[in-house]
Amino acid sequence: MTDIFLHNTLKQRKEKFIPIDEKNVRLYVCGPTVYDRAHLGNAKTSVVFDVMYRMLCNAYGKEHVTYASNITDVDDKILNKHQQTGKSIREITEETYKWYIEDMAKLNVLSPNHRPRATEYISEMIEIVKLLLENGHAYESHGHVLFDVDSMKNYGYLSGRSLKEMLAGARIEVADYKKNPADFILWKPSDENQLGWDSPWGFGRPGWHLECSAMSSKLLGNDFDIHGGGSDLIFPHHENECAQSTCAFKGSSYAHYWVHAGMLMVDGVKMSKSLGNFHNVDEIISKYPAEALRLLFLTTHYHQPFNFTFTGLEQAKATLDKFYNALLKNADIEVKKVDANEKIVNALQDDLNTPLAISVLHEIVGNLNKAKNTQEKSALKNELLASAELLGLLYQEPSMWFKGNTSDTDDLQIEKLIEARLEAKKNKDWATADKIRNELKEQNIILEDTPTGTTWKKA
Repeated sequence: MTDIFLHNTLKQRKEKFIPIDEKNVRLYVCGPTVYDRAHLGNAKTSVVFDVMYRMLCNAYGKEHVTYASNITDVDDKILNKHQQTGKSIREITEETYKWYIEDMAKLNVLSPNHRPRATEYISEMIEIVKLLLENGHAYESHGHVLFDVDSMKNYGYLSGRSLKEMLAGARIEVADYKKNPADFILWKPSDENQLGWDSPWGFGRPGWHLECSAMSSKLLGNDFDIHGGGSDLIFPHHENECAQSTCAFKGSSYAHYWVHAGMLMVDGVKMSKSLGNFHNVDEIISKYPAEALRLLFLTTHYHQPFNFTFTGLEQAKATLDKFYNALLKNADIEVKKVDANEKIVNALQDDLNTPLAISVLHEIVGNLNKAKNTQEKSALKNELLASAELLGLLYQEPSMWFKGNTSDTDDLQIEKLIEARLEAKKNKDWATADKIRNELKEQNIILEDTPTGTTWKKA
């Protein structure tokens, strides 16, 4: 197997990936907080680590990879939504979770082995807090339990910055119950109108950082291979995960590789509701194919900032039109299970170099379009499908891709018009046949007459 290399935030460089156990490669990725629709940033992170999961499964075998990605269903944002809407917390989290799963399925994001919800791991969180108190790394104050950053000599080792540097510009809550402004909440009190659980420190709820430490250690062990997420989580979230996990579990180094996806921007600036450039996934994929959005995410190396533009989305759709058209022309060739192109495998194992992998897909499509005989076409078509699968692309029937987002009723009406046109052509009623073609063209429906019949696709 070709060596795998990943950019490890912990070392600030790309380095060779050496799993703790090749028979059980473990990956944990921070998932969404379920209080609203998934936005483009959520989707980009999910797509990036879906490709990583596919790459690891290809390298080690699916049965030897364990992937966990959590759902945060206890958070102040959820409580705020409850107060704003009057909806119950459960109603908010269940509805939002359902939306997230549906959006990720449309983006062809594979389900992880585990999708833990924070509310299912409260007892594990309480145990970690107990350990931190016993180990002298936490203290109680005014109903809160806080992590004592001064008790940890190397606090800040993930981001490689001093405490002063980390605090500069960071949104840190300054409170009189803290010894140090950087001390972060492990457990905080809840009133009778807030979500909470009984604990040794009273009725309350966990701090955000604690949740991922509890879920990852329970599902993957105190030490595991890769922890992923967006670069915006490096500090304070991931820094604080490192701190509480290594201090709670003596001898643990927690995640061995930290992999972070670059910041998402829209038209060159950070996506923000206040700037009016904030986009949810469902909004985008109601107007454009979800697969085009997935491809667009992969055209930039995951570690670099990603700039979303609608022009880029149109270009991604045009690329997929080209790819699917090559498959449509070879629809009669049997699909067989083959290995992915070696160049694409190597590109993905070299720190998920998706732009290079996509360039190789273009080469395969070009060769497929130029292929002269059935044997060559068969080899190239199947190589294309196997290679695209590693990127989570070309997962639709080519004919369905070109039909776009039409409903079953629309499809039936289009098919009836095509039948009427064929009947007109049989009767040599060319005027009617042309009229029907033009009517469909006005609806952005393009007809293609082939030796085996008439097919259609959306323009």
